[in-house]
Amino acid sequence: MDPDAVAKAFVEHYYSTFDTNRAGLANLYQESSMLSFEGQKIQGSQSITAKLTSLPFQQCQHAITTVDCQPSGPAGGMLVFVSGNLQLAGEQHPLKFSQMFHLMPTPQGSFYVLNDIFRLNYA
Repeated sequence: MDPDAVAKAFVEHYYSTFDTNRAGLANLYQESSMLSFEGQKIQGSQSITAKLTSLPFQQCQHAITTVDCQPSGPAGGMLVFVSGNLQLAGEQHPLKFSQMFHLMPTPQGSFYVLNDIFRLNYA
C-alpha cells in the first residue's frame, strides 16, 4: 500500500463528495471522530455531518494545491495535510484553506477519519 496513493485517493473522494453531497461524508467518520472547524470542536459522525451540512453556503468548489502525508503509529494510521482554495458560489475571490486529516484503518481494509482540523487562511 502506497501512502501517497491512499492520501491522493482519499482527498479526491473527500472533496468531490463535499462539493456535491456533504451528507455523503458521514460514512468517513465514526463516533470517536473529532472535527475542529475554525476552532470549534465537534465529536461523532452525526454531529460532524450536521455541522458540515449546516454551513452557510450550498455550493462550493475545492481546488487542491498540495497534499502531504506521513505514516502515523503502529496501527497503520496516516496524517494527511491539504492546502488549497475554496470557491463559494457568488463570490469573486476564492478563500485559502488548510485541512489536516488523521486517517485510521478499518477492519474492512479502508480508512476512516479519526481527526479532522480545518482552518481558513487569512492573508
